[in-house]
Amino acid sequence: MDNTLTLFTARLQDKGIKLDPEQLEQFELYFRELVSWNEKMNLTGITERDQVYTKHFYDSISLAFFTNINEVKSLADIGSGAGFPGIPLKICFPHLKLTIVDSLSKRISFLQHVCTTLNLTNVELIHGRAEDIARQFKHRDAYDLVTARAVARLSLLNEFCLPFTRKDGIFAAMKGNDPSEELSEAKKSFKELRAELERVESFSLPVEESSRHIVLIRKTGATPAKYPRKAGIPAKAPLV
Repeated sequence: MDNTLTLFTARLQDKGIKLDPEQLEQFELYFRELVSWNEKMNLTGITERDQVYTKHFYDSISLAFFTNINEVKSLADIGSGAGFPGIPLKICFPHLKLTIVDSLSKRISFLQHVCTTLNLTNVELIHGRAEDIARQFKHRDAYDLVTARAVARLSLLNEFCLPFTRKDGIFAAMKGNDPSEELSEAKKSFKELRAELERVESFSLPVEESSRHIVLIRKTGATPAKYPRKAGIPAKAPLV
């Protein structure tokens, strides 16, 4: 095992997550496919192996440091891009029923290829906008855990993601910088979308010490019928 994999394995083991050889091979295949496809389409600006393992894989799995993923049956990853954090979490916790929603069909094609190559099962990949998919009965108020990684401000993310979250489920917004200002701005969206802040966890990525924050939001009731609003409207007029 090379230094990148040794460090990756040790850091996860420190957090109580043990990977077997098959899981490590899945991460290695994922890395290779990410770099290969990235030459044809823009998936990530990070392609160095140790950086991908730290800034994409470890960072994605960090959600499991602060939530009990073993008790989570269904996970929805909204605006997943190249599959973060959904695919790394699925590799570590194969029992998860994973749903990924992304608005770009090219990215969904990449993720389909990754799931086939890594032999991942019980993964649903959906091409569409969150505002539209969250209105479908199958996905509305349906998931134990919903997540999105650094894709928009919290007032907007809440409208994209909370409609997918079941009552008493958790929406985890994965952020870089301190989200205090965003939390203050998002108060109206919490009220409108039947949710409350549970807590904010913070940590630093290994080596470079970049700060990370995970905002854990609990869903307190069913999503009101008027939300999410039609595609495009939340971005133009966020709930602030």
